Amino acid sequence: MTAADTTRRLNIILVLAIIDAVLLVPLLLHRFADLDIPVFPVGMTHGLLFIALVGLCAKGALDNLWGWWFPAITVVTGGPLGSIVGDVIIRRRLAAITS
Repeated sequence: MTAADTTRRLNIILVLAIIDAVLLVPLLLHRFADLDIPVFPVGMTHGLLFIALVGLCAKGALDNLWGWWFPAITVVTGGPLGSIVGDVIIRRRLAAITS
């Protein structure tokens, strides 16, 4: 795998994580602010994106692009936060290696 392939995978993970974070906001508002928001489609979409994020992070770990800490932090934080933090860490490591 080249650095370009790793960056492409990280771009996909980052886009999914941002979309997932945006979907998580109404779910949290519904839970804690007791707003009348239809949560079924939003919650289902968040769940599917969570599974996709964990799958992509695990696939990268299987391909030895990064360690198993990346899918683990994604699972522990509930998806988008861990994915974004892991993305930043890996991009910094990749930039240090390639420069």
